[in-house]
Amino acid sequence: MADQLENAAAVQPITVAVEASSLHEQVATIRRALVVSPVRKWLLWTSVGIMAVIIATSIGQVLLNRWNQPFYDALARRDMAAFLHQLLVFAAIAGGLLVLNIGQTWLNQMIRLRLREALTADLIDQWMRPARAFRLANAGAIGVNPDQRMQQDAAHLSDLSTDLGVGLLQSCILLVSFVGVLWELSSGFVFHIGGTSLAIPGYMVWAAILYAGTASWLSWLVGRPLIRLNSDRYTREAELRSSMVRVNENVDAIALYHGEADARRRLGLDLGTVLGAMRRIYTAQINLSWVTDTYGWITVVAPILVASPVYFSGDISFGGLMMAVGAFNQVHSSLRWFINNIGSIADWRATLMRVADFRIALDETDVLHDTERRIAFGENANGSLTFEKLEVASRDGCTRLADQHVEIRPGERVMITGDPGAGKTLFFRAIAGLWPWGSGRIGLPAGETPIFVPRVPYFPAGTLREVLDHPNGIAPANDADIWAVLAEVGLGRLSSSLDRSARWEHELGDDEQRSLAFARLALRQPKWVIIDEAMDAFDGPSLRRVLSMLEKRLPGTAILNIGRGQHNNHFFPRALTIVKDSGAPALKPVRVRAGAIDPPPAAARRKK
Repeated sequence: MADQLENAAAVQPITVAVEASSLHEQVATIRRALVVSPVRKWLLWTSVGIMAVIIATSIGQVLLNRWNQPFYDALARRDMAAFLHQLLVFAAIAGGLLVLNIGQTWLNQMIRLRLREALTADLIDQWMRPARAFRLANAGAIGVNPDQRMQQDAAHLSDLSTDLGVGLLQSCILLVSFVGVLWELSSGFVFHIGGTSLAIPGYMVWAAILYAGTASWLSWLVGRPLIRLNSDRYTREAELRSSMVRVNENVDAIALYHGEADARRRLGLDLGTVLGAMRRIYTAQINLSWVTDTYGWITVVAPILVASPVYFSGDISFGGLMMAVGAFNQVHSSLRWFINNIGSIADWRATLMRVADFRIALDETDVLHDTERRIAFGENANGSLTFEKLEVASRDGCTRLADQHVEIRPGERVMITGDPGAGKTLFFRAIAGLWPWGSGRIGLPAGETPIFVPRVPYFPAGTLREVLDHPNGIAPANDADIWAVLAEVGLGRLSSSLDRSARWEHELGDDEQRSLAFARLALRQPKWVIIDEAMDAFDGPSLRRVLSMLEKRLPGTAILNIGRGQHNNHFFPRALTIVKDSGAPALKPVRVRAGAIDPPPAAARRKK
């Protein structure tokens, strides 16, 4: 239990948010990511291509609108020859528009694909910078469920950005194309009210702007809460998925403890929060539908009502009326783009917030490391590892070695112990550079890269051979060496599985996983090894096999084992002690500018 408390203390988040990032900052963050993307040129040329297609489509729409007048006039005159001719004209225009529409659909899909590639690849690249994922995981709520932000949210943002962007561009071009037509049709009309004459140049254009502007304002007023509600829903969905993954990863323990009822209850609570968020979204969407659907029905007759004064005055023919109605519909449709897409805009805004704030947080984690006292790192030309007045700061005080000046020479084997709660894991992370806060100096051996062995080994998905070659060693080991090392740690049965792909952390027991990690270590032949309590959980026979293998395979390697000290004193002849100084200055929470980093929920802190 004490070790669990120590581990929890080692990963306490230290950040508190003070304000949310703005829309401008979020958009600028995504734009910077796209500018440096390898697919930026492809995106640029595809965007130029879709703009050309939309312009060509707008020209076709104008031609189709003009076709209305001669076609309906031919019907009014009962002129069969002119009617058939106009059908041929229609076939030519419609055929061209069909080809353009298919081309636009293809370009739209390609932009979605490349935008998804650019966003997701950028987030993965930023996330996988050295130690960033670790820092973010300990930075509060922003570090929870990063997989959803990089996979689901980035994909959703790509789709929404493409559809909304292309739709807005198309509406703008159509608006420019048809405003002139509508203005011309209504430019010379004079209203006669009583004895007063009133001339409004292009009155149908102003009527369309007023009509669509009123609808847009009401739609935004009613639909704006959807931004917050959608963001909340995505957060709740991520929590539910995380809970399901956690249950799936612990099904053995749940079954043994007969914990199905409790797991079901907790999943039910998470599901309830998702359903509650969805219910609030649906209520807001119903309220929005009252506005959009009302305007939709009015739009059925609004163009005819607006154009009727010109028609009844005899200034235009029936074909001209239909042409005016078509132009009004195009102008109004372009102006009501906002109304038609208010739900998608709110969804886009919420998704942008999640993706952009996540990327901002990745940068902020680096900034945070410059706001407090930091441990100094250097290199020792004589090849030794030194600790000079090293103090590792935490919110509970500081962790340090009992000796202020420590030098460990190449080839030495040192046992570093401490009382429960002294901060052994924190000390291990400080040496690895994952926890930089504190004071003093760590001198690393010049030209050497120590290998750090955590208590829980990591095995990438792939073949056993790839697992044993990960990370990159001096050279790939040959089969004979692999077989021999596996036999020495008691895993000889795996010799025939070198080229089999599997989730090895699921196929092997805890001791077997740790033994495999030490087998991989031996194959890499490092000069320096630093271990965090990975040997403490071995049973007696397994520990003896591992120590024997290390004695044989790594005779000149310096090995530092941080743990409880219950090991072979012959293998670790030197001992150092870690102590906790609760009276030393504690690490204070850091307040940051970008609201990307949120404090963890109170319940989550209590669980830690």
